[in-house]
Amino acid sequence: MKRTDLLLYAHRAAMGCVALLLLVAGFWSSWDTAQHVLLAKGREHGTLTVAGCGDDTCTGPYDPEGSPPPRSGMTIAKSVAVKKAARLQVVVKPGTDEVVRTGTAGVLHAWVPMGGALVLAGLVIGGGLRLTRLAWGTAAAGGALLVGAFLAL
Repeated sequence: MKRTDLLLYAHRAAMGCVALLLLVAGFWSSWDTAQHVLLAKGREHGTLTVAGCGDDTCTGPYDPEGSPPPRSGMTIAKSVAVKKAARLQVVVKPGTDEVVRTGTAGVLHAWVPMGGALVLAGLVIGGGLRLTRLAWGTAAAGGALLVGAFLAL
């Protein structure tokens, strides 16, 4: 085997590892929030009314479904779509005062990091591995996820 062939295989292996690392990191970042939205059965559901927002989070009174009493001081991650006095359907992260949105908007918002990772992995797949069809498909899936989250929120 020639030296140039070994370099080509090493380059492709390195680019494949970078693309895989991007996808795993995107999934890992998304799963932290998505698990509470997708596996919401048995968790506390309710409605959060946004009272005010800081730099990173918004707070407000929380009205749970069922028998638990209403609580104040619950927080939700700030997004561009959250406005004061907005009423959001949420689920409580167990053991915390933090809530995440439910429904289609919540699912898409939770997977935004994965959408970004898909777009970046598409660049690596196309530029580093020269697999243009796979790269376009990967980037298109990530772009569709990002656009869907933007429109849903």
